[in-house]
Amino acid sequence: MKNVTDSFVSLGHWPPAGSFGFNTDIFATNLINLSVVLGVLIFFGKGVLSDLLDNRKKRILDTIRNSDELREGAIEQLEKARARLQKVETEADQFRTNGYSEIEQKKENLINSTYKILEQLENNKNETIQFEQQRAINQVRQQVFQQALQRALGDLNSCLDTELHLRTISANIGLFGVMKEIID
Repeated sequence: MKNVTDSFVSLGHWPPAGSFGFNTDIFATNLINLSVVLGVLIFFGKGVLSDLLDNRKKRILDTIRNSDELREGAIEQLEKARARLQKVETEADQFRTNGYSEIEQKKENLINSTYKILEQLENNKNETIQFEQQRAINQVRQQVFQQALQRALGDLNSCLDTELHLRTISANIGLFGVMKEIID
């Protein structure tokens, strides 16, 4: 341990007279030297330290102000975004409602147009059926008329003899003569 103490003592020796130096021997320094050093540090360091602290305080306050401004800007943007979202949701609801009502309207129109087409097809079917019925009735009438005419001609030919035939011809010629006189 003596060697350690000797090494401290040799480091802490006083410099020769006329030179300036620090006494590194902590035990040998006195309170006055420490007071002088602290006084010098406080006197000269006070301005620098005060400036450093003021600059630091100013930067902190500027950072807080900037943070507050950014926060207020973010809140304002958030409110704007919420308003835009609300507007978009309202428009989407309107589009949805309008879309559904438009779809319902188109469905109603399609049903109505389909009903009208079916009604028209039904009318055309009924007209076609009536036309075909009338045509069939006319064909039956023609066939009945032809059969009746053929029967009548057959009956006339069987009933008419030559004398009755000549009288019918003379009566018809007489009728034509009267009609000619009336016309002239």
